[in-house]
Amino acid sequence: MNADQNASRRKFLKDSVGLLGGLVIGFYLPARSGRAYAADAKPKQVYPPNAFIHIAPDDSITIVVNKSEMGQGVYTSLPMLINEELEADWSRISVESAPVAAVYNDTRFGMQLTGGSSSIPSSWEQMRQVGAVARVLLIRAAAAQWGVPEGECHAENSQVIHAVSGQKSSYGKLADAAAKLPMPENVALKSPKDFKIIGKPMKRLDTPEKINGSAKFGLDVYLPGMLTVLIARCPVFGGKVKSFNADEARKLPGVQGVYQVPTGIAVAATGFWPARTARDLLQIEWDEGAGATLSTPAMFAEYLELAKQPGAVARHDGDTVQGFKHAHKSITAEYEVPYLAHAAMEPLNVVVDLKPDQCIIWTGTQAQTMDRAAAAKISGLKPEQVEIHTTYLGGGFGRRANPRSDFVSEAVQVAMAVGHPVKVVWTREDDTQGGNYRPMWADHIEAGINKDGKPLAWKHTIVGQSIVAGTAFESFMTHNGIDATSVEGAATLPYLIPNLQVELHSVKNEVPVQWWRSVGHSHTAFVVETMMDELAHIAGRDPVAYRLDILPSNSRYRGVLKLAAEKSGWGKKKLPAGHAYGVAVHQSFNSYVAQVAQVSLENGKARVHRVIAAVDCGQVVNPDGVHQQIESAIVFGLSAALHGAITLEKGRVMQSNFNDYPPLRYSEMPQVEVHIVASSEPPSGIGEPGTPPIAPAVANALFKLTGKRLRRMPFDQENFA
Repeated sequence: MNADQNASRRKFLKDSVGLLGGLVIGFYLPARSGRAYAADAKPKQVYPPNAFIHIAPDDSITIVVNKSEMGQGVYTSLPMLINEELEADWSRISVESAPVAAVYNDTRFGMQLTGGSSSIPSSWEQMRQVGAVARVLLIRAAAAQWGVPEGECHAENSQVIHAVSGQKSSYGKLADAAAKLPMPENVALKSPKDFKIIGKPMKRLDTPEKINGSAKFGLDVYLPGMLTVLIARCPVFGGKVKSFNADEARKLPGVQGVYQVPTGIAVAATGFWPARTARDLLQIEWDEGAGATLSTPAMFAEYLELAKQPGAVARHDGDTVQGFKHAHKSITAEYEVPYLAHAAMEPLNVVVDLKPDQCIIWTGTQAQTMDRAAAAKISGLKPEQVEIHTTYLGGGFGRRANPRSDFVSEAVQVAMAVGHPVKVVWTREDDTQGGNYRPMWADHIEAGINKDGKPLAWKHTIVGQSIVAGTAFESFMTHNGIDATSVEGAATLPYLIPNLQVELHSVKNEVPVQWWRSVGHSHTAFVVETMMDELAHIAGRDPVAYRLDILPSNSRYRGVLKLAAEKSGWGKKKLPAGHAYGVAVHQSFNSYVAQVAQVSLENGKARVHRVIAAVDCGQVVNPDGVHQQIESAIVFGLSAALHGAITLEKGRVMQSNFNDYPPLRYSEMPQVEVHIVASSEPPSGIGEPGTPPIAPAVANALFKLTGKRLRRMPFDQENFA
């Protein structure tokens, strides 16, 4: 770690104390990765298994999972890691969410957080070790009871067996004795060749309760005496209440009170509809502030003009000025991608029961440590007096891991004002118009090729907001004016380009922004991979062969690109008339994904029929989970590529619900094929890497069909009729 990184980390520690009420967490940034991992909060060599594994006398086993389940399958994959070493009866395993405690901190982030596609990579050794330690303790307990050598015993299907004497004992009978034994310091983990569960398709443990309705999401939580609260927030970001009249609202049956809170005017009622109806009757005069001047067309014009100016340098290889002088052909392009909402199926909601000496919270959160610290600071309690129950999340995509703990902080503020247990509910409209979007971006690219058609010079300037600016993360995730998440996928592109420069302008305005599924990769992959396709075209080369020719010989990009091309029949398969293939390849969260999209035009609009995806995510825990996540990420990315746009007019968000911010409809869903590259590398992220390649793959197919290069999203803005 260099001196600048050390200084940044010290500043972060200082900022964290103020923001998180005394919580101190250290991080480091691996070279050029742009990702933060724990430094001072490194995991202990041995984890207490009883923090993660509860074995009952009837042999039922509860696995405590320290990651939030939002559809990505961690309530199955993490128990799989534990049970690979534990050797328990899989049919007797159930799952519960972890409370907030240091032992449940992510081994990379140093806090309890689910994000960055880190659940499996950060838990790969940790959870297997937990299972292995538990198994060893159970075996030792049995060996001690029988008076036999420990080495003669083995574990199998929730039993410890001494083959020589034929003695057997169940885990349920041995658990109490095992828990009293000293922790072993070194426990060997299985070799991958001996895996029984890891790498095998496994049905998800959370499926039955989601089917029968017993699964509890945040909206399902009810407490005696609880009031439902809706908040009228300023329609312009950064605006404040100037004055309000709640006389008519207070007259409605069920309304228990109207309160001014930092984020607006809160209406507390005996149910959702009384609160909703009363909120509509509020008469509020807003001080809209500077945000009222914002409009999307003017912002894009400003961004594009700024993109022509020199910015902070994120990567500099060779000499781009000389490279362009010697280029055989050059092209220049401008790109626009809009703000995007997270649009989870379950809007934000928080239940708070605030008492003088305790604060209990129920919510679907991705950031338990930050939320607990924020709640403690607001309520004046100690962090250990704040209890968070993590429910199932009806979608997260980063929104429920807010660096400012906005929705949890707001709910605690409401509970303090109301004086009763409260459930603060955001409507779909509140959620869509409530900010914390994926930033809008404008990009300017100049690229040149030599006489052989290979890239010779590449200059990429990016303009957009930093998602970490103004947060405790800024001090270590921003270096020399570069927010690493703004340029990831652009400053890290893998192609062999001798003269390459990437620059960044981090603009500021009142619109709240935050990480969104695949973060910076969600826009840089579109820009880089469509431009790379354009270079292949002007070079007269096949897009797949061109990419393979300019990738390093040992690059893992090559494996997924070749596999996707092979499985799609690229260059060999005859497509129906009016159909075309487009290809893109991208690496994010240390996973590599290539996608081939089969596209046609229907009524002048893009129709995606089939997506062939190849993925290299290292060793695979649950192949079914990989398939599900790639499919899910394609749905998410295709929704944005075809339809997604949050636009502003006079500071107001023009979209409100799924009618004008539509997700992909069932009738639009393509057939998706997922092919996994066999790998012995450690597992890498899978929840997000399927999202970035889909937009450029579709755009590149549309070029083949129409001859038109798409340089802005969503594609529904274009009419190809």
